[in-house]
This record gives sequence, C-alpha cells and structure tokens, in this order.
Amino acid sequence: MDNGQAVFFSRLLTELTLSFHIIYATIGVGIPLLIFIAQWMGIKKQDEHYILLARRWTRGFVITVAVGVVTGTAIGLQLNLLWPTFMQLAGNVIALPLFMETFAFFFEAIFLGIYLYTWDRFEDQRKHMLLLIPVAIGASFSAVFITMVNAFMNAPQGFEFANGELINVQPIIAMFNPAMPTKVAHVLATAYMTSAFILAAIGAYRLLKGSNHEYHKKALLLTMKVGLIFSVAAAIIGDFSGKYLAEYQPEKLAALEWHFETEESASLTLFGILENGEEVKYALKIPYALSILAHGDPNAEVIGLDQFPEDETPPLYIHYLFMTMVLIGMFATLLSVFYVMGSRLRSRFIFRRFFLWLIVALGPLSMIAIEAGWWLAEVGRQPWVLRGLLKTKEAATTSGQVDLMLYLFILLYLVLGFASAFVLIRMVKHNPVEQELLDRQKERR
Repeated sequence: MDNGQAVFFSRLLTELTLSFHIIYATIGVGIPLLIFIAQWMGIKKQDEHYILLARRWTRGFVITVAVGVVTGTAIGLQLNLLWPTFMQLAGNVIALPLFMETFAFFFEAIFLGIYLYTWDRFEDQRKHMLLLIPVAIGASFSAVFITMVNAFMNAPQGFEFANGELINVQPIIAMFNPAMPTKVAHVLATAYMTSAFILAAIGAYRLLKGSNHEYHKKALLLTMKVGLIFSVAAAIIGDFSGKYLAEYQPEKLAALEWHFETEESASLTLFGILENGEEVKYALKIPYALSILAHGDPNAEVIGLDQFPEDETPPLYIHYLFMTMVLIGMFATLLSVFYVMGSRLRSRFIFRRFFLWLIVALGPLSMIAIEAGWWLAEVGRQPWVLRGLLKTKEAATTSGQVDLMLYLFILLYLVLGFASAFVLIRMVKHNPVEQELLDRQKERR
C-alpha cells in the first residue's frame, strides 16, 4: 500500500468511526437533560406518567452509553494509530481537554450508576432528581471538552511554532480559541434538539401503532416543546457560525456557499447543482443574504474562492451537506411549531396519521442533519488537519495495514449497531407502558 492509499483508508476509517460514534454521542449528551426535565415535571405535577418517562428513558440511555464508550475508545486508539504526526505535533496541546473529557464522562457515569440503583429509595423524589444534575452536567461537559479539541484544529492558537514543533504551549488559551464558542454552542443545542426529536418519533410511532395511552401523548408534547426550543437556538447559533467563518475561515464559507468571486452585496446560493467546476445550475439566489449572514451588512464584501490557492480550497460538495443540514433544521422547526400550536388549540390535526408519520420521520432526519453537520465541519477544514500548520496527507500513518483495520472496525460497528438496536427494541416490547404502570400501582398497595 502506497502513502496515498494509507491516507485514503485512514480518512475513511476515521470518518466511519466518527459517523457511527456521533449517533451515540449525540444521544448521550441530549438524553440526560430530557430525563431531568421529565422527572422534574412528574414531581411538579405529581404525575406518575412523567416519572415513568424518566425511568424508561434512563434504561435505554444506559445501552447507548455502553456503546458510546466503545466507539469513543476506538476514536482515541485511531488518533494515535492513524494520525501519529498530528498527535506528535499537537498531543501536548490537546491532552488537557481530552483528559477533562474523560473526567467529565466518569463524573457522569458515577452519578448515573447511583441514580439507577436508588429508584424508589427516596421518600422525597426531589432528592433522587438531584442526582441527575451531575449526570446532565457531565454529559454536556464531555461534549464541550471534545468539541474544544475540534475547535482547536480549526483555529489553532496558544503556542509558538518553531522548527516544525509547537512550543511554549498554553493549553487554556488553546482551548478557548475563536472557533470554540460557536462550535460548542452548536454541538450542545443540536444534541438536545436531536435527542428530543428521536424520543418524539418513538412516542408518535407508539400512537400510530394503536396505543392511545396518555403517557405517549405527554411524552410527545414534552419532547416536541424541547425540540422546538433547541431548533430555534441552533438556527440562531448557525447565524453566529456564519459570521465566525467569514472572519476566520473564509475559504470554508466560500466553498459551502459556492461563492467563487469576491464581491460586495453577495447573494446566498440555495440548492443548485454544480457543473464543470464553477457553473451553478437550478440554484435559488437570495440577493444580499450572504453579505448579511457573513457581516450583518447587506453591502459588505464577502471573500470568494478566487482569493485562495486551489490546493487549499475545501471540496465543493460540502454545499450539499450544508443544504441538507439547513433544510432538515427548517423542517424540524416548522413541524414542531405546528405541533405545539396545535396542542394549545386542542386541534385533532396533530394526531392524524399523516402528521404523526412526519414526526416519526423527524427522528432519523434529525440524526442525518447531525451527520451532515459533522461531515461539513471536518471536510470543510480540508486539506488541513490542523489549519494552516499541518495538512491531512502529512499527518496520516504510512502503515500498509489500514485497510485491514477498516474491515475489522466495520465488523465491530455492525455488531454494536445491531446488538444495541436489538436490546432496545426487546426492552420496549417486553415491558409495555401499560403493564409497567399497573405493576407500579400494585407495588404501592
């Protein structure tokens, strides 16, 4: 295997691992907050349905945490095996946030274990609910610290570069780089949003399958409200992200918007197909919108791809990833607005089969948006693994065994994916809500 093949397989394996891990990582960040909200609602309203929501979501959450640990470990292993030059160069910079991410996970896991094994052991349920606070904090900060590493790769700072080495490293300054605020905020908001819509999809599916129980209706309303809040938050943060890119990564903004020439009063390109390198067909152009997105000024100049060397330009297909993410986000926001308004107006439309099927579709669609967003973030940084300092082709291993590693990890992810899905489905089928509510009523007698 030549060096070019080693780089290709290294990138492919890393992309596969991140794409698989992000499913469980997103759920792992978002679900604890929803569990806390459900239990708080149950205590506040003295409603057993919300308490049961928290209990059942926690059981499923534990399965995803277990798989997330395996895939997270695989990422750490692959960083060292597949990208040794990157780790040699930047390892002493990213060591602190990686350690903090591990600490945050253990912090979360300890309190999650206590929370799980103390069900019904507190007379005052509020004391039990307090255990969820460190679980939710640990889950969120785990995402914060690992995202800081990714942000550093996009906006490296906090060191001096001399003789091909990073010296005089200041890890705190490196962690709080210009990319950090928007990246961390976007990761957290979309994780909460996606987790809410996945749980909403489950509730809508149960209603479609004939279970008209009040439990599922309450679950659906709660999750759609949370999803709406964070979908709006994600859109607002997306606007800040555009302004960050315009200032710090203009080549990425130009590539994802197919903005080829530097100009004032730039239009925003929606949809479209790219032909012959720079010919855009079937696109919808919104006048002045790109200048507003980039600088908040309709007459501002936006830097185009003509200002960058061709070998430092991100792949132009990231425009399709961007549009996928934006369109799904808009669909999710509109659907949740209709549902919440319909619930307030007591409209029966929100329980029609067609509308419920749209909510069911929202679960996988929101995860597709997460995947598209991460591919956009990673591919949009190319050809750099550490922007401006180290190119991807220079950071990869030269080992001839990467293709074998790829096949082994594909097998591992297939086993983990099918096993976790099987356990979760079996858990729901063999423990229906109606029966669990009856059992809990008997326990109290």
